[in-house]
Amino acid sequence: MAERTLRGARLGGQSFEDERGIEFAARQQVGYRCPQGHEFEITMSVEAEVPATWECPRCGAEALSVSGIQPEAKAEKPARTHWDMLLERRSEKELEDILKERLQLLRDGEIGPAHLHRSNQKKRRVS
Repeated sequence: MAERTLRGARLGGQSFEDERGIEFAARQQVGYRCPQGHEFEITMSVEAEVPATWECPRCGAEALSVSGIQPEAKAEKPARTHWDMLLERRSEKELEDILKERLQLLRDGEIGPAHLHRSNQKKRRVS
């Protein structure tokens, strides 16, 4: 059984090719500084688009590029409220009419919680 085992250098694999004749890609060092004062450099390809921010490896804060690259300002949408969404479907005049109709149904005891209508039913019987 020992004859059939695979032999290798170690887990993860290791290339036995040498580096002669290999041309590495051009690289650049990009510096960053986080709000807590930690400075570090990241090696990137010269062809890569350099990001304006990078996560600090020491504290995890967002570090800014020391070369002056500014992050793009994201256009934020204003928060849509329930009222905004309601006005997309109905006009204010329609909403007023619906409110009057629902209030009248509530006052007549046709809709709403039962405990509100018990007192109305007693009053109707007495009258």
